[in-house]
Amino acid sequence: MSNFHVTLFLPYTVDFEKPQKSPSSSSPPEPPVVPVLPRKNSITRDAATGSILRDNAPTGISLPKTPAAMQAQEDYFTPALPSATTHFLRPDDPKTLVRSDAHIPEWGVSGMFFNQPRSRAGRPADTVLEYQKNEERIKNQREQSRERARSFYKSSASGKKGDPRWDQNYKIVPAIQGNGGLTNAIRAAVDSKVTEECITVGLIGFPTDDIEDFKKQEIYEKLEEDHNALTVYVSNKDYDGHYAHYCKTILWPVFHYVIPDHPKSKAFLDHSWKFYENVNQAFADKVVKNYKRGDTIWIHDYHLCLVPQLIREKLPDAKIGFFLHTAFPSSEVFRCLAARTQLLEGMLGANLVAFQTAEYAHHFLQTCSRILAVEALHNGVQLENRFVNVYASPIGVGPKELAKARDDAEVKEWIGTLTERYRGKRVIVARDKLDSIRGVRQKLLSFEVFLKKNPEWRDKVVLIQVATSTQEDPELATTVSEIVTRIDAQYSTLSHNPLVFLRQDISFHQYLALCSIADAMCITSLREGMNLSAHEYIICQDGGHGNKKYSPLILSEFTGSSSIFDGAELAVNPWHYQGIADAFKQALEMSDEEKAERYKKLRSSVMHHTGEFWVRNLAEHLNSVFDEQFRRDTMSIPRLSATNLIKDYENTRKRLFFLDYEGTLSKYGSVSNTVIANVDKVLDILGDTLDDKKNAVYVMSGRTVEETELAFNRLPNLGLIAENGCFVREGGAEEWTQFPDEEKTQSWKKAIKDILQYYVERVEGSWVEERQCSLIYHYQSEADSASRQAGECANQINDASQSQRVRAVPTKDSVIIEPADYDKATAAQHIFDKHPESSRPDFLFVAGNDRDDEVIFKWAKDLKDNQTIRCVQTVTVGERNSLASSTLPNGTTGLLGVLNKLSKVKTDP
Repeated sequence: MSNFHVTLFLPYTVDFEKPQKSPSSSSPPEPPVVPVLPRKNSITRDAATGSILRDNAPTGISLPKTPAAMQAQEDYFTPALPSATTHFLRPDDPKTLVRSDAHIPEWGVSGMFFNQPRSRAGRPADTVLEYQKNEERIKNQREQSRERARSFYKSSASGKKGDPRWDQNYKIVPAIQGNGGLTNAIRAAVDSKVTEECITVGLIGFPTDDIEDFKKQEIYEKLEEDHNALTVYVSNKDYDGHYAHYCKTILWPVFHYVIPDHPKSKAFLDHSWKFYENVNQAFADKVVKNYKRGDTIWIHDYHLCLVPQLIREKLPDAKIGFFLHTAFPSSEVFRCLAARTQLLEGMLGANLVAFQTAEYAHHFLQTCSRILAVEALHNGVQLENRFVNVYASPIGVGPKELAKARDDAEVKEWIGTLTERYRGKRVIVARDKLDSIRGVRQKLLSFEVFLKKNPEWRDKVVLIQVATSTQEDPELATTVSEIVTRIDAQYSTLSHNPLVFLRQDISFHQYLALCSIADAMCITSLREGMNLSAHEYIICQDGGHGNKKYSPLILSEFTGSSSIFDGAELAVNPWHYQGIADAFKQALEMSDEEKAERYKKLRSSVMHHTGEFWVRNLAEHLNSVFDEQFRRDTMSIPRLSATNLIKDYENTRKRLFFLDYEGTLSKYGSVSNTVIANVDKVLDILGDTLDDKKNAVYVMSGRTVEETELAFNRLPNLGLIAENGCFVREGGAEEWTQFPDEEKTQSWKKAIKDILQYYVERVEGSWVEERQCSLIYHYQSEADSASRQAGECANQINDASQSQRVRAVPTKDSVIIEPADYDKATAAQHIFDKHPESSRPDFLFVAGNDRDDEVIFKWAKDLKDNQTIRCVQTVTVGERNSLASSTLPNGTTGLLGVLNKLSKVKTDP
């Protein structure tokens, strides 16, 4: 059995050899490329001299150069252009396991390091009409560029559609894009035998339209045979529309709480949705084609939200997990997405949907309840015929692999160099992508406040901010440049610069060295699923290298990492500049005792939540919930054996029956109509069962006391449970026992009726049914708007009434508002407790069909597992997944037949 890990990019890519050309040859003309974001003053380096070069493009804007002091620091930290061999390690190098985040753009950057094609598709147009007009023009440009290339290499006669520049030898190299933390975790788990064979599925990391089909197949086979990697090929157009537009322009901002409601937002331009669908379908098709029964499928991150459901449609019995590595927003934010329903339904195709933190899992449950109008429990989502578990498990780093990397001679050399350079200074380090959610601007402003209000620290502290750029935001770049320039101009002296701002990434050796000599690390992300830089920093602060140890961590409370550190970090609100400034001061002035105490807790968390533990924990949880879901599936639940049931019935001395009314003993309908299809037959069977003095029979109903009595008043010895467990009447008694407090019930009903009235006025044909201890909001389920309003109604009531112990449960055409502390299981326990231990029942039979009956099925199962009752039989006559131990596919008719057989059995008194 194999484990598929499906992620956008493979951990490997291809580096083509450069074609051999004669000395007199000139380079072929580059075809026109529509850049994702035009740049100006972009920085490169001469490969031979290492000097800084500037490419002044005619349009766009990027981060301007900072003062000379900043340039000197850049030259110091990065003396040459990073190369694939120095910046990123070989596949067989164990230090590749420690690259948790490359801090570079994921698409189109490979050309900096490898010889690979570039995308000719361009960015999707801003409107559907413009996109359609440009289709033919882009296609012609692409063909013209290919023809120029063929002509240059004198291979146009071949008639091939591919670009001959890529018909060269190549080698497989580690990818520089993708989810490094995920790759590290999988490799560590495989090496430690935590998981079985892993097969990665993803894109190869560069545009492939210009590559011949035979070359693609050759690359595919080599990756599959040598690296257990399945390559997904998609067109450049599909990928650029999927990633550059839909994922980065729409999904990524919304998932990070950037609500697209400003005039410049393009979130309403949803014509790129079809590209997102195309790429997700390509991934699903690749998995389905290679799947074998018993395999496990893990789909990772927001790029592939539709894949679980697409696979489920073809492989209904597959074991599928989905893990979201980013944050998941609240329902108020997520509902801004036009394709919100499709995205949620796609994720719910999995058996297990997992998140970094419990907060994100809770947001997902609330969003499903609100948008899809489904029942969301604390551990998952109940769909019409399937249950999907929801879980939280934070990812981590690999401490063993990181320790090996720190022992590298180059790291030790850099530790010595940096220690000498910043001797007598206190160093605060930071390494972030320069984008809208990493909080670099907020951090720099807070540092400016710190310097202004703490003049005694101006000549003693240095903030080294590595700001690696992705798709540059011109406004953010300009703002950050102004802040950096202002700090440098106001607080720098001839001998000291309090801020070192690096606009490009540093080598991993330098990064580890910085973490080892730091007096603090500062992370101020506005929202982030996790932040593994914090984990790496904590490991580097063990005192094993350099003269610094146990230095504190300043961490945004809006990162996933903050949720596992239990207050040992210095938590900050990135929007509270003075608060961050105070944290700078606290970190620099913290006593050694407090540092050691905080560090002990931080390290304990990091060493527990490792990447290896994350893989094992998720695998075990998926296996557990998959087995449980399989057992609860009606196709897996065995048929009720009447023969075995009769044997148990005959050999017991005291019996207890709990039989659901609506949908189990009868077809559901109003009391004024014929609720029981054959009233005489049902009442006769119940009466015959009660004739045996060993039997006690209770009928459970969601209806009111009056309606329940009206249906069964001919059987005075029959026990009754009304309003799903809020009322109980013993057999032969006239009085009812009410469990919810009457005064509290009237209080919450009054408040909630006001909320329901709001929705009644807005949803045509809706109305409210009031019962003694519950309310039911009815609506016509055919209207999409009505279903959406019902989901919002349930969500609002649950938020407002949690302290009153009231819950709202959305169903197909209603929202049931009922007490949270009373149900059929609590009523059954009340009845069971009335029996003295010496005369407790030794036979228990429970029959039901709906969600209300699952609680009593579980109650009965616990009694059986604890051996409290010797013979326990639970049976469902419905079609939904269930905890019942048996099923009767022929429904009500089959149940009545079984009860009739039992009533005819004669036993000794």
